[in-house]
Amino acid sequence: MSSIRRIAIDAMGGDGGVAVTFPACRCALEKNPNLSVCLTGDKATIEPYLASLPPSLADRIHIEHTPDIISDEDKPANVLRSAKESSMYRAVELLKAGKVEAMVSAGNTGALLMIGRHILKTISGIQKPAIVASIPGTSKPCYLLDVGANPECDAQQLFQFAVMGSVLVESLQGKKAKVGLLNIGSEQFKGTDEIREAGALMSRCPAFNYVGFVEANELFEGRADVVVCDGFVGNVTIKTSAGVAKVVKKLLSSELQAGSDNNADPLNTKALLDKLSKQINPHRFNGASLLGLQGSIIKSHGNASAEGFAYAIQQAINEAENTVPQLIREKVAAIIEAS
Repeated sequence: MSSIRRIAIDAMGGDGGVAVTFPACRCALEKNPNLSVCLTGDKATIEPYLASLPPSLADRIHIEHTPDIISDEDKPANVLRSAKESSMYRAVELLKAGKVEAMVSAGNTGALLMIGRHILKTISGIQKPAIVASIPGTSKPCYLLDVGANPECDAQQLFQFAVMGSVLVESLQGKKAKVGLLNIGSEQFKGTDEIREAGALMSRCPAFNYVGFVEANELFEGRADVVVCDGFVGNVTIKTSAGVAKVVKKLLSSELQAGSDNNADPLNTKALLDKLSKQINPHRFNGASLLGLQGSIIKSHGNASAEGFAYAIQQAINEAENTVPQLIREKVAAIIEAS
């Protein structure tokens, strides 16, 4: 039997709070019989939800009471001294103490970054953590980082993102990752000084398969498994792709309705559109890993549904099983030793 996977969940974080995180937790427990979760948050708010669970699930949930909640309005710079009794802070403390193997939160991103760096610290050889998110592609997802943690990056930091992203993808896919660098053209003279210098660093690294500069339209075509950029560009890109996915989904729904009104074959049309809709479903791509820390933190969208938050929990389980921070530490140490 597989060993127990222990995950901490910030039950109060995000727009929906417990109304979203608890159903997602239930879904994850049903799907993963070896999962145990610790919900951090207000015990009086969480406990009534337990009544709906069978004992086989309720026995695998522990509540860690915290009286405070970090809101989106709270300034990240203030949370280290004012939010130590919050659900988010406590979940990261549990990770630091080794009581859980990963944590998930849909709360304030800046606060989560600040708390994560303060409590867990960065891996030796990594200057800054980065947020990596997956986006749908024609044949497989593409992992993009950074998507918001670091608006400005130098060449060395971009190179470190490439190393971390390659470790994550290789842990999921079991083969050497193809890594690209997001740029405004494929020619070697294109882009900023930082991007060109980062490209030179990546081209000399045997730890992953560097495929060169990648243009934005190639993100969805499978040219690279991992694409590296600074957090400003990455955040704009990920939000743009999510918006496009929503537009396409609405267009598919309109086409389905039009086909029904025109007496088209409803079964074949619906089956095709359902398949396409599932492939671009933004809920499937919820759950961004915060790489570079000495522990696995997964950031969910603040407005995620229960379905989307369940995918974020599954991402945390995957990272726990693959011991991603340890793999990053080992790979970074090997690269430093070889250089």
